[in-house]
Amino acid sequence: MSAPATRPSFFAELQRRHVYKVGAMYAVAGWLLVQVITQVFPIYEIDAHVQRIFVGVIVAGFPAALVLAWLFDLTSEGIVRTEPLRMEGDTATAQRARRSTDRKLNYVLAALLVIGVGYVILDRSLPRRFAETHATDAAQERSIAVLPFDNLSDDKANGYFAVGIQDEILTRLAKIGALKVVSRTSTEQFASHPGNLSEIAGKLGVANIVEGTVQKAGDAVHINVQLIRAATDEHLWAETYDRKLDNIFGVEGEVAGAIADALKARLSGAERSELASKPTLNVEAYDFYLRGLSEYRRVFGVEPLLAASADFAEAVKRDPNFMQAWAYGSAIDGLLYFQAVDHSEARLEAARRGAERAMQLAPESVEAWLARGLFLYRTLDFDGARTALAEALKRQPGNAEVISALAYVERRAGHYDEAIDRLQQVVRIDPGNLRDIAGLGETLTAVGRPAEARPWIDKVLSLRPGDASATALKAATYLNEGILDAAGSLLDPMPLQLDDLYDLQTQVQLRDYRRDFRGGVDAFQAALSAPDFKLSGLTSAYYPMLAWHQRWAGDEKAAQATFKDGSEKLQALRERLGDNGYIAASMALIEAGLGDAQAAEREARLGIERVGRDQYNREPQLVILAQAMALCGQRDKAFTTLHDIVDDPNGLSAADLRLSPFWDKLRDDPRFSKLLAQAQAVDEAKARGTYRR
Repeated sequence: MSAPATRPSFFAELQRRHVYKVGAMYAVAGWLLVQVITQVFPIYEIDAHVQRIFVGVIVAGFPAALVLAWLFDLTSEGIVRTEPLRMEGDTATAQRARRSTDRKLNYVLAALLVIGVGYVILDRSLPRRFAETHATDAAQERSIAVLPFDNLSDDKANGYFAVGIQDEILTRLAKIGALKVVSRTSTEQFASHPGNLSEIAGKLGVANIVEGTVQKAGDAVHINVQLIRAATDEHLWAETYDRKLDNIFGVEGEVAGAIADALKARLSGAERSELASKPTLNVEAYDFYLRGLSEYRRVFGVEPLLAASADFAEAVKRDPNFMQAWAYGSAIDGLLYFQAVDHSEARLEAARRGAERAMQLAPESVEAWLARGLFLYRTLDFDGARTALAEALKRQPGNAEVISALAYVERRAGHYDEAIDRLQQVVRIDPGNLRDIAGLGETLTAVGRPAEARPWIDKVLSLRPGDASATALKAATYLNEGILDAAGSLLDPMPLQLDDLYDLQTQVQLRDYRRDFRGGVDAFQAALSAPDFKLSGLTSAYYPMLAWHQRWAGDEKAAQATFKDGSEKLQALRERLGDNGYIAASMALIEAGLGDAQAAEREARLGIERVGRDQYNREPQLVILAQAMALCGQRDKAFTTLHDIVDDPNGLSAADLRLSPFWDKLRDDPRFSKLLAQAQAVDEAKARGTYRR
């Protein structure tokens, strides 16, 4: 007796109806189609939203394909409805038809798999390189430098308006992901309408130049902007905007959008929304904002920074919802506090309030995250600063200003290799960024790699021949190695840099190494008597340095008078601004000059305490402690500190130990020669790249 016929299991039925094979075929074919979409669509600048729709349709089609495979069969008679399996099984004819369909599906699936494997192999070689090359070429074709706008106003005091408009257009352009825009720090050195556009474009690594003029008369503004292909001098786009002041808001976004369209750059919805946004609708607030930008973008100086801070404060007073003014104001107030120009709690609170208000108003903006990062950096919260700046980079990858801020965070944290890497990244993105090229040279010199620093400083000098700060920085690399003739060839022709502490100190350092103490006296006397001299934390060093040079030059009476005068003035400054490391360091050298070793040590250690986790400034503060102890005759304490300093990444060079008058009282001690040998070995290891602490 035969067993009763039974229907096959559900899974067997899936196999009979070819559902498995159809599913596999659809998966392979769908994957291939998605690869084509994601690789080809961007080349033709098809919007990402359209790409997402296509991919969504492909994914949604998978279950539909499985249902159709269950319901229908592909036969020699065409597509027919699949008959349910009878209890006694398929007929011989049906089985032959099904085997024929099986073979066809197998061929199709095998072909798809071969195509898929071939695609993967090619994707690892030729297409990837082609895509990368295409992306690089496209980015270069859409690279832009915005030159300073020319002020055509009859009243030249309106120059701030041209600077501000240019800066705002550049900022808007930089937020368009499809464009490569070099920063203002790269372009500020050039004229408004130079004749050698192709040469300038080559130096900046861009294909296109934006030029403009601004004319402001009363409440009327005339703005002319043009986009030029540098290689051919072809004018790709030009437009003139005549506006009243109460209708000027948003013109920068219009210009940026028009330039993007001229370069066929696709904008996302978010980017279009950003360009259409108006930072404020208050005419007075906007005017103060542009004034602040103009002051902020000038060469670093106390007076421009104070003026910019006041202008941004006036802007937010007139429009409390003006996010950009809050962000810039916070950055400047934080810098004034950090550089001890105004180390008061009021200034610190202004920086904090600006950063917090910017974040409240626009928590997704790059400006707000940058302001927060800078504030945390200047309060030495390095971890918090890194987090905030990383958030800014998420919103605008490749932003040179944010990467630069990260570099200086790492430098202050004592992570010098990371800082150097970040600064090199900035220079690759922004090849004319003189500030950060110089910062790279300065950092390399500080960590005992002066020979590596010089090519970077030479790059600054090639872009800005004769620049005093770059010249002094290059001379400092030679002083670091004790090569006085090379340093002298750079510094001797230079007039005294009375308005720049670091440049002046480099000039005096050469005089000290030559034992020309009268030259040091003349330099610091000139600085203190300059008409624009302002006493601050930074410039507080002029008093002890003048007094010690007077003593070394043999004028003890003048030295004593300067020590006492400096003590009184710095005590008053401390009461006004509060304690900071700069004032404490200056007071330590004054107390050493007055002969109070205990007070000198107390002040020096206070300075070390004040710099906290700032490793970049900690070493100079330790040097002050060692100097104060050496000058007071406290040899044991001086040597204990010096042994730590010379073995530090940012420590004293052997040349300074050998040549500086601060160590004269230690030279006859047997420990000094051992210290000098230790310093020399460390210098050589740093130069070879084998230094490890």
